[in-house]
Amino acid sequence: MSMAAALNRALADSLAADDRVVVFGEDVGALGGVFRITDGLTERFGESRCFDTPLAESGIVGTAVGMAMNGMTPVVEMQFDAFALPAFEQVVSHVAKLGNRTRGDLRMPLVIRIPYGGGIGGVEHHCDSSEAYYAHTPGLTVVSPSTPQDAYSLLRAAIASPDPVIFMEPKKLYWSTGPVDTSIEAELRRARVVRPGSDLTLIGYGPSVPIALEAAEAAEADGRSVEVIDVRTLTPFDDRTVVESVRRTGRAIVIAEAPGFASVASEIQARVFEQCFEYLEAPVRRVTGFDTPFASPKFEHWYLPDAERVLDAIETLHWEESR
Repeated sequence: MSMAAALNRALADSLAADDRVVVFGEDVGALGGVFRITDGLTERFGESRCFDTPLAESGIVGTAVGMAMNGMTPVVEMQFDAFALPAFEQVVSHVAKLGNRTRGDLRMPLVIRIPYGGGIGGVEHHCDSSEAYYAHTPGLTVVSPSTPQDAYSLLRAAIASPDPVIFMEPKKLYWSTGPVDTSIEAELRRARVVRPGSDLTLIGYGPSVPIALEAAEAAEADGRSVEVIDVRTLTPFDDRTVVESVRRTGRAIVIAEAPGFASVASEIQARVFEQCFEYLEAPVRRVTGFDTPFASPKFEHWYLPDAERVLDAIETLHWEESR
């Protein structure tokens, strides 16, 4: 099953399981969404459960806040990552804070789905990675799957959560395929070791996990055993899984598409330094996008991290250790 199909199945199963769940956003109804994630949902569940909205992201999220305050479970789609920015004030001022503001009397069972990242040859405003904005906002759970199985299981868990979840969907992985068992449940806030190793830990999430796995496979040919961790939930962060790995391997590299400055990758790097310093054989490195606006389609392959850049970072770590 593709990741797109897994997300569609998760939405359908959630709509079928709970009458309070509603899905809405720009073009999610008859069209089925730009990436067809909501394809067939309106036909199956009716226009009252999956429907189109005006082109007004702030209004979409504001409406979802009102619905959540009144006992519904809205799942809204922001068509592209940067298109969500007009709704950012709603997210920061209300979605993230209402539970705390009311001492828990008003919960926000609300999911905001955001396609993000590059790899599709898109232009400006269509390939951004703004996860750090949401991860920096207390009160939000921020999730990004890297496999069809996690896309299904994590989205089901997000919709079932009584608190707001920002669900970041890597666009370039929509067409990736893999097995999906709908009986498998995922726990939010838990990272996953996707490849065991003993010499080095690669830490990624969403679109960077396949890059980490590709680099780990290539490094194995040089006799290096590389562990790969899929963070899955950016916040709250699973320190335990990451720290246990890095303390064992002694080396770590964080991989992310977003610009490196003041990023999720920076935060992960800092947390590893703070909790693993005496175990480290070399400095913790990052392989990220550059601190520039996203590149045009012609130069996208230069901007995005790839396995070659990760392997270069691995070589740097071993060189520094040998000094």
